[in-house]
Amino acid sequence: MLGNLKLATKFTLLLSIVFLCTILISGFALSKALEQRAEDEVNYRGQVLIQMMNSVTNYTNNHISPLLSSISEQQSQFTPEIVPSYSAREVFENLRNHQEYANFLYKDATINPTNLRDKADDFEMNLIEQFRQDSKLESLSGFRNLFGEQLFYSSRPLAIKQQSCLRCHSTPDQAPKSQVATYGTENGFNWKLDEIIATQIIYVPASKVFENARQTFSLVIGIFILIFTIVILVINYSLKMNVLQPIRPMAKLAEKISMDTIDGDTENKDLELTKLAVIAKRTDELGKLGKVFYRMVHEIQTREQAWKQQMEQLRVQIDQAKKNKQVEEIAGSDYFQKLNAEAKDIRNKWSDNDDE
Repeated sequence: MLGNLKLATKFTLLLSIVFLCTILISGFALSKALEQRAEDEVNYRGQVLIQMMNSVTNYTNNHISPLLSSISEQQSQFTPEIVPSYSAREVFENLRNHQEYANFLYKDATINPTNLRDKADDFEMNLIEQFRQDSKLESLSGFRNLFGEQLFYSSRPLAIKQQSCLRCHSTPDQAPKSQVATYGTENGFNWKLDEIIATQIIYVPASKVFENARQTFSLVIGIFILIFTIVILVINYSLKMNVLQPIRPMAKLAEKISMDTIDGDTENKDLELTKLAVIAKRTDELGKLGKVFYRMVHEIQTREQAWKQQMEQLRVQIDQAKKNKQVEEIAGSDYFQKLNAEAKDIRNKWSDNDDE
């Protein structure tokens, strides 16, 4: 099937296959690279927000809690602002009032929290269990569908590192009375020092980032296809102008030589020889081929002319030989011999009469 196609068509088909494979391979690599870049960007956003929440937590723990602890002891109502995680959560909720961060979520997902809004769900419990099983594991990240949207999560283990934290979370009798009065005695107790009791987790919407990545992918692939199309057209045009057209007069002359019609159409032959002479002036490979072909045509013409002259001479010689043979045949015939004898007799009689 491919053998019946023209050279330009074959070349275009080959280039198209090469470019298609290139686009597929580069598209796959680009897609993976853009996905990884999008994931890194989402993860970076999450890490920035976690660091911000950690700053709020540290500031609350080091500056706010000492100031409010003495006041809280004298009040019957518990002041939740002295709890670092509570302050971080409230600051983040204020951040969510901005439209850009409305779909972001932050949570200190805890196995046994004092405030039930920090209660870890099954997914978060699984993350906590992984941190407990591998003490060297510093973070976990990935994707999760939540509230009908794909979210990227980034989580870190949370453990009790300060002895002062156990005052509120060891046993109910050691906790502030205002805390017990507000939250009861069932939740947020029996924590132990250096025990991983929660995961600090933030959820970042990934749909917008990945949508941007898909748009970038479509744009880049579109540019690739446009460039490859232009390259194919330019290569085809260059192939036609620099290879196919110069070869055409050589092909026509070769066809005429093979059919022995090179001298039949003098006008077209001279035109094709003129084109061939132009090709022979080139300095590239086609020019060298044109020179060889041009010399070959002239040699063929010279040999044909010499052959025709020899044939003409041979024809004249054959005609003369035929005439001589015919004369010999006539001279050797009985009728000619009889006539020749009669002619001799007549000449002899005339000679005798002249003598008398």
